[in-house]
Amino acid sequence: MNKCGGGIKVDTLDSNPEGLVKFQDTAPIRRKEVKRKCDSLFPEFEVEEQSAHQRPFEYSQKHCWQYDIRLNNRQEDLKNAGLTEAEVSKLTISDFQFNVFDKYDKRQFNDVKSFIERHEWLGSMSLYPTLFFTAKYKGILAGAVIMDVPAVFSKILGEETKKWERLISRGACISWSPKNLASALLMWAIKWAVANTQFRVFTAYSDPEAKEIGTIYQACNFIYLGQNSGTKKKYKVGDKWTSDRYFRTRSAYKRFATQLGIRWGYDWNKGNTIYWDRMSAGVVEQIKNKSKEEQAKAEKREAPTKHKYVYILGRTRKETKELKNLFKKHSPKSQGIIYPKR
Repeated sequence: MNKCGGGIKVDTLDSNPEGLVKFQDTAPIRRKEVKRKCDSLFPEFEVEEQSAHQRPFEYSQKHCWQYDIRLNNRQEDLKNAGLTEAEVSKLTISDFQFNVFDKYDKRQFNDVKSFIERHEWLGSMSLYPTLFFTAKYKGILAGAVIMDVPAVFSKILGEETKKWERLISRGACISWSPKNLASALLMWAIKWAVANTQFRVFTAYSDPEAKEIGTIYQACNFIYLGQNSGTKKKYKVGDKWTSDRYFRTRSAYKRFATQLGIRWGYDWNKGNTIYWDRMSAGVVEQIKNKSKEEQAKAEKREAPTKHKYVYILGRTRKETKELKNLFKKHSPKSQGIIYPKR
């Protein structure tokens, strides 16, 4: 039994002769569409950059920041749920219902957004979410995992990696949940994605600034890729520290255009994709120069690179073996790297 996911009582996908797949709180979706392209089921959509809770970048506790959040939120979380310490001490993974939903369920999306803002280190929703997974206890949201389109696709399995890759961008559990709920939900999410989409490669990061080393990923037997990822500099925008990518986001470009007195064309972007060829050369130059100027004058600081992990899984043992062989072929320097420890 897989220690991260075996023996869990969860909603299972029901199939029928008409070739439909159903899951809780969503409309039927044709299996062929799921196989052909996940984004037809979970199309990418815009999430405005959220103003994250202000996180101290000089965090001094010995335990990770997210554990600190659990400690600080516990009494209020218990009160809000109407639960006692005695009740939650008896909870096991089998008491929780796991669920997947799509972007059209606005109620669940807003619930998860608020949950992430309260319980997750980054304190905000990710930019390109496509898959949402939750764990609930008697209808109470107790855990969430979000998968995104990576900002930059990796090539750990070669040029084809982008067809299979999803980024585990956000994840959190409520303070009174069993300690292994996070790993159980994460593995359920991965297995659901493999069974119902084309995705097979799941990357994740752990932030040393939050005193994270990737304990959950280690517990689930992810492959460790080292501590060489992410920006080495952070820039302050408002009350939030962000990477240099912020200055090249759709919302930032639109903001810069407004500051320059340029009216943004209705056909200049679709979602987060910007069509520079639909603008005049002069407008493009002005907006991009403004982006560079804003980045240059922003307050900046050095930041440690992040730990990176990957989980590779196929629908069959044969497929998993083939994918892992591609990983060995294209990423020879990433083989056998020892997990970091505190």
